[in-house]
Amino acid sequence: MSEMHSDQLLSEVAALPQLPGVYRYFDAAGAVLYVGKARNLKKRVANYFQKNHAGTRIGHMISKIARMETTVVRSEAEALLLENNLIKTLKPRYNILFRDDKSYPYLKIASHTFPRLAYYRGAVDRKHRYFGPYPSAWAVKESIQLLQKVFKLRTCEDTVYANRTRPCLLYQIKRCTGPCVGYIAPEAYAQDVANAEAFLMGDTQAVLTQLEARMVSHAEKLEFEQAAELRNQMSALSRVLHQQSVEIASDKDVDILAVKVQGGKACVNLAMVRGGRHLGDRPYFPVHVEDAAQIQHGESAMEGGEGGPLGESVEVQVLEAFIAQHYIDVPVPATLVLSEPVSRELIEAVAQQAGTRITAVFQPREQRRHWLEMAQTNAGLQLARLLAEEGSQQARTRALVDALELAPDDLDNFRVECFDISHTAGEATQASCVVFEHHTMQNREYRRYNIEGITPGDDYAAMRQVLHRRYGKLAEAMAAEMDAPPAGDAGGAGTDARPGTRAARMPDLVLVDGGKGQVSMAREVFGELGLPLSLIVGVEKGEGRKVGLEELVYADGREKVYLGRDSAALMLVAQIRDEAHRFAITGMRARRAKVRVGGSQLEDIPGIGPKRRARLLQRFGGIRGVAAASVEDIASVDGIAFELAEEIYRALH
Repeated sequence: MSEMHSDQLLSEVAALPQLPGVYRYFDAAGAVLYVGKARNLKKRVANYFQKNHAGTRIGHMISKIARMETTVVRSEAEALLLENNLIKTLKPRYNILFRDDKSYPYLKIASHTFPRLAYYRGAVDRKHRYFGPYPSAWAVKESIQLLQKVFKLRTCEDTVYANRTRPCLLYQIKRCTGPCVGYIAPEAYAQDVANAEAFLMGDTQAVLTQLEARMVSHAEKLEFEQAAELRNQMSALSRVLHQQSVEIASDKDVDILAVKVQGGKACVNLAMVRGGRHLGDRPYFPVHVEDAAQIQHGESAMEGGEGGPLGESVEVQVLEAFIAQHYIDVPVPATLVLSEPVSRELIEAVAQQAGTRITAVFQPREQRRHWLEMAQTNAGLQLARLLAEEGSQQARTRALVDALELAPDDLDNFRVECFDISHTAGEATQASCVVFEHHTMQNREYRRYNIEGITPGDDYAAMRQVLHRRYGKLAEAMAAEMDAPPAGDAGGAGTDARPGTRAARMPDLVLVDGGKGQVSMAREVFGELGLPLSLIVGVEKGEGRKVGLEELVYADGREKVYLGRDSAALMLVAQIRDEAHRFAITGMRARRAKVRVGGSQLEDIPGIGPKRRARLLQRFGGIRGVAAASVEDIASVDGIAFELAEEIYRALH
C-alpha cells in the first residue's frame, strides 16, 4: 500500500508522536478526504499505510491520500471535540456528516419595565431571557399563545407599545393586561412574568401554589375582583397542564434521540422536552453513511478496538456522530434518552464542553420509554418517507428517459432545461429557463431573459432569441473543443463533443412549451448552431387544452407521442413545464409592474405637473403610448416644449 505514496508523506507518518490527536487526509486537489481521532497518532495513522486494504472502501480512500495534517491534543475528549468541529467545517468525503441546519428558534422575554414575549432566532445574549431551543417555529408560537392565555403578557413591538393611547384587541379578548395604557401595575406584571418563566422552566406546581396564596390573600382583603382574576388564571393553567399528557416532574429538560438505518440512508429523530413539556420532533438525515461506516469499521479492525468496540453497529456510529456534531452549537440538556448505547467517553467530552453534568439513558423505563418509542416510530416514518420520495423521483426520471428513448451516461446527472415565453399583449416579454437535474428542480440555476427588438407578441421570435442567447456561446465552445488537437497519446480528451462534456455542458433534453411552431423555431436555431436536434422536445397541449392530454413533439422528425394521462414520464414533463410557466409569469409581472410604476411617475420629471401629465396620457392613450411616442410627437402636445419633450423621452427609455 505504501508504494503509491510519496516519501515525504511516509516520513511524516514515521515521525508522528505517540500522543492523542486528530489527523486529516487530503487528496491531490486539496480536498479533504477524512478526519479522524486517535489516542495514539503514530499507531493509528501508520496502520493506514502499512497494512494491505486493497479491494475495500478504506483502501480506495487511502489510494487517494496525497497530503496529511495532524494536531496533537491533551486528551481524548479534546480530540473528539476537535474532530467533530473539523468535520462540520471541512465536510470530508468519508465521514458521517450532518449538514448544518437552520438555527433553532427560541422564546424570548425581552428586557423592559413591561417585558414582551417574542419569537426569536439567532445568537442569544445576556440582556434578555431566552427559553428553548424549540424544534420548530410552530412550537414557539404555540407556547407564546399558551402564555398569553394564562399570564396575559404583551407581544407588541416596543414602538407600538410606546405610542398606544388605548388597548388593542388582545386586551379585549383577554390575551393581554394592557400595560401600554397603565391597566396593570409594574409589580403585578412583573409577578406574571416571573410565573411565566417558572412555568417555562417546569416549576408548575410552585406557580400554582403561589397563585393560590395570592388569591386567598386578596379574598381575605375582600378584593374579590383581583381574587377572581387569579382564580381564572389558575383554572387556565390547570387546563394547560392537563393537556400536556407527557408532563412529568422529574424530567424538565430532556432530548430523546432515536436512529434508524435502512437502504444506505439514516435518520436521527430528535424529540425535545423542555420544562416538562414535549415540544415536538425534528428529523436529521446524514450523508456519507455507507462509506464512513465501512471505514470506521476498518479502523476498529486494524486497531484491534483502539478506535471503539469491534463490530460497532452503523446505528451507534450515526448516533455518536450526531451527538458530537449537534451539541457543538446547541445547548445540551441534563438528560439524553438514547436508542443506542454510545460511548461513555463521548458523553463525558460533550459534558466537559458544555460545562454541565449530562446523564445518558439507554433502555429507559416508564415515561422515558414511551418518549423513546414515539421517537423511534417517527424516525422510521421519516426515513421511509425519504426513501419513498427518492425512489419515486428516480422512477419518474427513469420513466421519462425510457419514454423518450434516451440513453444518458448517468441517470442521477440527467439534465433537462425547459423554456417558456410570457407577456401581456406584447408588453414586458420575458423568457424563462428552468433546470431539472439530480431528480429535482435546481432553483439556483433558473434564468430569466428580457426579450427585446421583436414584434410585440411574436412568441416564435422570442423563443429564437432566448435559445440563441442560451446556447450560442456553448455551441462555440463545443465547436472549439472539437477542433482542438488531440492531447498526446490519450487522444480523446479534447475531441469529445458529446452533450454533457465537462467543458461544454449541454442538457440531455431541451423542452419547449409549445407545439410544432415552437419546435420548428428551436430546430432552426439548433441547426444554425450545429447542435443535435434529438435534444429538442415540444410539449403540445392536447384536445381542449386539458391537463393530462399533452403530446410530445420531436424536432428530429419522429411522430409525436401521447404518453397517457397516468404516465410517470408525462407527470414529470408537466411538472417541469408548469415550473417554467410559473417562473416566466412571475418574472413578467414583476417587470411589467416595474415599467408601469416607473413610467407612471411622469410628475417626478421636472416641469411635469398634474395638468401636463393628464394631457400626455389623454393624447397617447396611456403611459405605454407616451413611451412609444417620439420626441417630436411629445412636443406637439399643448404646453410641452421641445426641451421638456426630450426630458420625458429620456426618462421613459
